[in-house]
Amino acid sequence: MNSVIRAAHRPCTLVVCRGCCCGNPRKFPGTDHAWQLDRLRAAAKDSGGRFTVRTTDCLGPCDQANVIVVQPSAAGRRAGARAVWIGFAMDDDCTDDLLRWVSAGGPGVAEPPATLSLQFIRPPREARARARG
Repeated sequence: MNSVIRAAHRPCTLVVCRGCCCGNPRKFPGTDHAWQLDRLRAAAKDSGGRFTVRTTDCLGPCDQANVIVVQPSAAGRRAGARAVWIGFAMDDDCTDDLLRWVSAGGPGVAEPPATLSLQFIRPPREARARARG
């Protein structure tokens, strides 16, 4: 029963890829990957539970690194939202836009900044199949 209650109030979640390409300073030396992750985690901590951050191994679209998946909150899911995949998430402007959006509620709750929506990418085929199943 507690898991049902928790699921009803689940916040928006940022899933930050840190696999083979994303977060790799040898492949993308102009980006401070550790600082970006630290910034996302600090903002989540300061958000009062509005969103969380976790990392995962390779999400798949390595040619569009860094990839971040924004999973909707319970309220966003009730509104019909699905996870949103963001590619090329490497600069401060993207991080600012991402934090602004998830702080406002994320998918299904708030409209994304226009510049961030330009970075939305299609999830890999496997992820689309899992979402349907």
